[in-house]
Amino acid sequence: METSKNAQTCSSTIFDVLPVEMGLGGRQLYQWEDFWYTNLYLPQCLAARSYFQAHEDDVIIASSMKTGTTWLKALIWCIMHCKPQHDDNNNDDDALVKNNPHLLMPVLELKFFGEYPKADISGMPSPRLLQTHVPYMMLSDSVKESNCKIVYITRDPKDVFVSLWHFYNANHAKPEQGPDPLDEAFDKYCKGIHPIGPFHDHVLSYWKESLKRPGKILFLKYEELKRDPKGQLQKLASFLGRPIAEEDVIDNILWRCSLERLKNLEVNQNGSLVGCTYKSFFRLGSVGDWKNYLSKEMKDRLDNITRMKFESSGLDLEIS
Repeated sequence: METSKNAQTCSSTIFDVLPVEMGLGGRQLYQWEDFWYTNLYLPQCLAARSYFQAHEDDVIIASSMKTGTTWLKALIWCIMHCKPQHDDNNNDDDALVKNNPHLLMPVLELKFFGEYPKADISGMPSPRLLQTHVPYMMLSDSVKESNCKIVYITRDPKDVFVSLWHFYNANHAKPEQGPDPLDEAFDKYCKGIHPIGPFHDHVLSYWKESLKRPGKILFLKYEELKRDPKGQLQKLASFLGRPIAEEDVIDNILWRCSLERLKNLEVNQNGSLVGCTYKSFFRLGSVGDWKNYLSKEMKDRLDNITRMKFESSGLDLEIS
């Protein structure tokens, strides 16, 4: 089926024939080309695949959900736009003080291809900073064939699951029902039935392409960003063509983008984005929080899936 026809045919009738499962928060998920989408997001993804035209200087963050995307958006915005301020009280030029990071790097499909399936954003000022949650194969041919940059970030799937569970409970759980039972949600996650899942297939789609085209796709691990933020920031800046050598500039960017600062900014205390409160994007941001929620049996089950999926790929998420 041609992608130009996909967006047009993805109406209510197509959902009648797609595999469907109940996902987190009691939301129905529909399977398209082996990945699971909500009924709102799938048409937007198909429209973007059909009509989005990449520019050579575009920067696109790609990720599965809850892998460190919010932090990465802030870092990339500062690398590309901010003039570091050495006066901590001078926030006049700090866009992060006035905007949630998701407004600075909007989700491509949600922002532009919802109301207008054939949206033309060619007039958007360059460099265009965008984000997507779709797997690599769902990207438009224009993105794949151009020289635009893709930064992919991933994380230990155990922490991803716990963060995703909290996120959906915070935004979509019905008060009368309470949070989704952890064991049921975990079982679905292990089976790949979660938004834009399966997680492991999503990761592999970008990992394999990053090996083929390291100059186009930078593959980052959240744990490495936490362990060596200065080194990873320099790596990221160099990949984006904006190398940073000054120690004070690096320190300033890391401070401005720190989770503690972002979560306490007034702009992130209120408001919401597509039904999700700004507050819910800033929880802990720690490594290993899964230990507070998963039993040994659950840990072993997900670790075994990860090892099996990534076997022979050369990818190590340091799950042990």
